[in-house]
Order: sequence, then C-alpha cells, then structure tokens
Amino acid sequence: MRSGPWGPRLERDARATGGVLASAPAGGTYACERCGAVLAYEPGAQTLVCRYCGQENRVVAPERAVVENDLDPVLRRLPPEPAVPPPIPHKCGQCAFEFVLPSGRHSGLCPACGSPAVADPATVRAVPPDGVLPFLVAEPDGRRLVKQWLASLWFAPSRLAEEARTAGRLEGLYVPHWTFDAASRSYFRGRRGDVYYETTWVERVVDGRRVRQPVRVPKIRWTPVEGRLARDFDDVLVVAGEELPSWLVARLEPWDLAGLKPYAADYLAGFASELYKRSVAEAHQEAKARMRAAIEEDARAAIGGDQQIIERLDITLSNETYKLVLLPVWLARFRFLGRDYRVLVNGRTGEVHGERPWSLVKILGTVLLAVVLVVALLALSRLGSGLDF
Repeated sequence: MRSGPWGPRLERDARATGGVLASAPAGGTYACERCGAVLAYEPGAQTLVCRYCGQENRVVAPERAVVENDLDPVLRRLPPEPAVPPPIPHKCGQCAFEFVLPSGRHSGLCPACGSPAVADPATVRAVPPDGVLPFLVAEPDGRRLVKQWLASLWFAPSRLAEEARTAGRLEGLYVPHWTFDAASRSYFRGRRGDVYYETTWVERVVDGRRVRQPVRVPKIRWTPVEGRLARDFDDVLVVAGEELPSWLVARLEPWDLAGLKPYAADYLAGFASELYKRSVAEAHQEAKARMRAAIEEDARAAIGGDQQIIERLDITLSNETYKLVLLPVWLARFRFLGRDYRVLVNGRTGEVHGERPWSLVKILGTVLLAVVLVVALLALSRLGSGLDF
C-alpha cells in the first residue's frame, strides 16, 4: 500500500467492466417482511431498518474492494454525455406506481407511498459509481448540529436563532465525487532569494538639530537553483455534481475514504443521490491544477531562502487512476428575507458549513460601540496627561 498527501492509496487491481453491482435490482422492494412498512438504510449500521417494528435486513454488498480505474482508457473512449442527465423513469417496487425521479438524481422516494426508490445510474450515465461512503450521522444528530451552528453565528439576524429552534427535517443526499491518483516526477529551475542587511547613513532632524543616523537597509541576494521532485497523489477529490455549490461541499473535507464500500443500492435506500454532471475529463483538469499547485509549493520549499522565483516547472504524471464515489451530506434549507440559504453537514464526521445572512444592525451597532470606546479611552488619556500628581 502506498500513501500520498491525501491519505492511503489502494493498489490498482484488475476489475470487470460493465454495469453497477447492486444488492437490490432497479425497482426492488424495500418493504419489511414482518409488518410491510418501509425499510431504509440505518446510518452507522450495515442494515436496512423498519422504523415501525424494528425489523433489520442486512445490506448485501459485493464482495470486492473499491479499486482504482485506469484513467487513460476512459479519457480516450468515453463518448460525449449531456451536461444534464435525462430524468429516470421508475416503477415503485412496493405500490407499482410509475413516476420519474427528480432531474439529476437516481434515488429518492416514491411520491405515492414513500418507499425508497433507487434506479440504476448506468441507464443514463456511462461511468457507474465505484464506491459509496455510507451515512454515520443520523438525521436527529444532523438536525441538532445544524441548530447549534445557526445559533452560534456572530452578527446573524436575531430571527435566525428562532429559525434554528424550529429547524425541520433534513434531506440526506449522496453527492458524487471523482477521485484521482497519480505519481508525479518534476524538474524545476528558479532563483533563491536570501535577505541580508547593509548599513547606510541618513541625515535627520532631531530636536531641531541635523544629525546622521545609521539605518539598516534590506537587500536580497539571488542564487540560481534547480532540482527534481517526486510526489504521489492519492484521492484528490473533485465534486462531480452541481446541485450544491462546489466551494461549500469542499469545506466538508476531509472525508474518511478508508470507509468506502463497494457501491450497493441498499446504502441509498431512504436517501437521495445525485448523478454526476461534471465529466471525468473536466474534473481531471481541475485535479491536475490542484496537483500543480501542490508541486509548486514543494518546489518553493526545495528552493528555500526568504523568497523564491520559479522560472521553469516541468511535471510528468504517470499511473493515473480515477474512481467515482458517493459521499453523504445532510442538507438543510432556510429562506430568510426572500433569499434561500443552505447548511451542509458531513454525514460521516458531523462537520458543518453553510451559507448565512448578516445583520447590518448588529454590525453597525458593534462598530458604533467600538468608536465610542475608542473616543472614551482617548478622552481619558488626555485627561490623565493633564493631571498634576
């Protein structure tokens, strides 16, 4: 097993190509054998649980590891795909109601009976999911974390605290991500800048007299530097969906990708799951930009000194692999003064980040209070300096 800056790296392994391996067929029935109620995946367990009688069915997942796929073949052979995947028609395995899943998703709930509906994503997307990171944080805990986050915001409108106390049900959503691995070998050439000081004399007026005083002037000594670097990248994550802002989803990192399971439809039972909209080729370009930024930092560290100039940086990537994984997010939506806000919870670690409104009244009040305190301190200082002890 190798390791990179993004964590442990699985060795590549031969795998069969084809459709998604799932523990339940498309249109499968998620019904309790004991009472007939709806089954749903239980966060933190390997079971589908009946919320009424407590009956548990164990998730049947493929007996294989989540492995990496060679990147070059998919970049050369993958046919063009529409940016927005078409809606997937689905027939409920519980009540036989025929409906269409929301656009851009391949799992959700039957609108007629509320049973989990999980469709095969390979029917509309060329690359099937390789793995899924199941939820660990349960919905009540996610709701509690959202309330705590909202209540802790500085300079938030007072009404937002009321919103936090009345926060309703969250939506559990699996967000697709591409992960990329690569071995990099790089050559750099640049200049190292070391700061040193020289003393010079300047004339100044002190107490009405012109005097000469020494002043230390900083200067930089530049030295040419070149060298070679090696770095292995593992699981560089790029958000593949567009339903949520990628910058907001990225704040939920890091993810414990060591807990990835082979994709199985049962993990999605009771949750929504987004189809990827960003192609593997587009995501690969972003991953390469992030790799280059990391290598530039390595080059600067290797050049050393107080300042660095990189004049040339040649990067060669090899053993490039990828996989498509689904990562769990609890989503809370709020509407405040005509604007929608979203708060996300990492479904594994409980990390919370979101969009938030600001209270102009509180900000202005704080600024005015600070001004009053500064004026008061200045007045006291002047008053104190005029006293004769």
